[in-house]
Amino acid sequence: MRWQGSSRRRATGGKVTAARGKRKFEMGRESADTRISDVKRKNVSTMGGNRKVRLLQSNVANVTNPNDGKTAVTTIETVVDNTANKHYIRRNILTKGSVIKTPLGTARVTSRPGQEGVVNAVLIE
Repeated sequence: MRWQGSSRRRATGGKVTAARGKRKFEMGRESADTRISDVKRKNVSTMGGNRKVRLLQSNVANVTNPNDGKTAVTTIETVVDNTANKHYIRRNILTKGSVIKTPLGTARVTSRPGQEGVVNAVLIE
């Protein structure tokens, strides 16, 4: 598990004396690391009785052409570029901002697959 509370050190490097310990709501989860394969989703319960849909694997994307506004469901061939992490390109991991190769052309992912459960993308020149 990850802890997403505040740091125990100041910006100067000095230690902060904590007034309290860690809290359950400060816990984080591991990232979904959505891969290219047959579609596989997982529901995760979150605070307030809500839920997130983790997209664990996907080989389809909703690709929008910004010139005419038309959207088509198409297959994902490979990840071409990812500014979040250069190693995600080799591992074919989909994140927001990934550039993917599709039969319609190259497209940039605009959704957050690991948190929304769907891959939306916009064609780029």
